Amino acid sequence: MTVMIENNQDKIQMSEDMMHLIERVVDTAIGMEHFPYKYEVSVSLVDNDCIAAINREYRGVDAPTDVLSFAMMEGEDVVDVNEDGEAILGDIVISLEKAFEQSLEYGHRMEREVAFLTLHGVLHLLGYDHVEENDRRRMRIREEEILEAVGLTR
Repeated sequence: MTVMIENNQDKIQMSEDMMHLIERVVDTAIGMEHFPYKYEVSVSLVDNDCIAAINREYRGVDAPTDVLSFAMMEGEDVVDVNEDGEAILGDIVISLEKAFEQSLEYGHRMEREVAFLTLHGVLHLLGYDHVEENDRRRMRIREEEILEAVGLTR
């Protein structure tokens, strides 16, 4: 299993513990979802300006957001694999600047917010969405179950 993490910003301090937390969240989520293959996930940590540019380019929304996911397996019957035979699930982009803002707004630690955003991105890579209310509820329940398994309850 490969979780590639790139810190492409310099506004928020990123610790080794936070990097390990991101890896643990990805591994726990994929394990709890019973994904049947070894996998590769890419996580890019960026600032608000960078995620706003990506959001504008791919979603037509000219504003920063907290997390974006780019799934490789959306509706695909064939799984792309890397040179190690791992299924390439896709890319997650997280604004650490937005995560920090939201951690203050929601009154919890930065670690929980980054873990939540990572998890949210992973679930999107695995096919979850929150367009319909039932899907939103299902995804939220699963997020809480997985965060609890990681030890990050509200």
